[in-house]
Amino acid sequence: MQRVRLRYTKRGRLRFTSHRDFQRAFERALRRASVPMAYSAGFTPHPKVSYANAAPTGTGSEAEYLEIALTERRDPAGLRAQLDTCMPTGLDIIDAVEVRTSDFTDRLEASEWELRLVGVTPQEAEQAVAVFLAAESVEVERQTKKGLRTFDARAAVTSLTSAEGAPHAGGDRLEEEPCAILRLVVRHLTPAVRPDDVLSGLRATADLAPPVPAAVTRLAQGPLDAENGTVTDPLAPDRDVPLVATAPGGSA
Repeated sequence: MQRVRLRYTKRGRLRFTSHRDFQRAFERALRRASVPMAYSAGFTPHPKVSYANAAPTGTGSEAEYLEIALTERRDPAGLRAQLDTCMPTGLDIIDAVEVRTSDFTDRLEASEWELRLVGVTPQEAEQAVAVFLAAESVEVERQTKKGLRTFDARAAVTSLTSAEGAPHAGGDRLEEEPCAILRLVVRHLTPAVRPDDVLSGLRATADLAPPVPAAVTRLAQGPLDAENGTVTDPLAPDRDVPLVATAPGGSA
């Protein structure tokens, strides 16, 4: 009857939520909100929910996407608000559009990330970024399900910049630690290059090693604007295409 695409976040401590944990929380929200879900066939029917390119566990995100199928029509804005009230704070449903186009996952061409490096000065970060971008290739290793894999982290990076972040109180210490912020746009290639792979590349090329793990947040994912290197809204085509009313019997 109707399909709706939703954008949701993983904020604060909820960034440590695994994809499976989110699925359970979202399916509970569907039941609490009495959403008229379509279900799969078979002996163990499941609500028809499709997830797209979820962020790794431990990273925050402002741009996660999923699609649901309904048996009755609902206003997307009202559905979004209803579901959001049933989700834990930090797993927030922030946008919804009715599906009017196909091949949504093909639009997720790139992601924009923010990496907060506590204990790294902006000057150190700037020098490391320059060395990384000047390299023709930066090979890194990652343990995968198929074993240790080596790939080029530099090839996926379309832009990488550094800036000064707000000083961070150093735990029990009274002094304030420096903080650098990296902004990174990465194309979605195979194998996928993650922010931690780029950090491994910065360590290999410029000996940049933050004293504490980086706080990583995905700011956006969607089509890559080749002209200016930015990531655009993947839901825009669904907003732009007018809804065609269908008469009984299937004719428009």
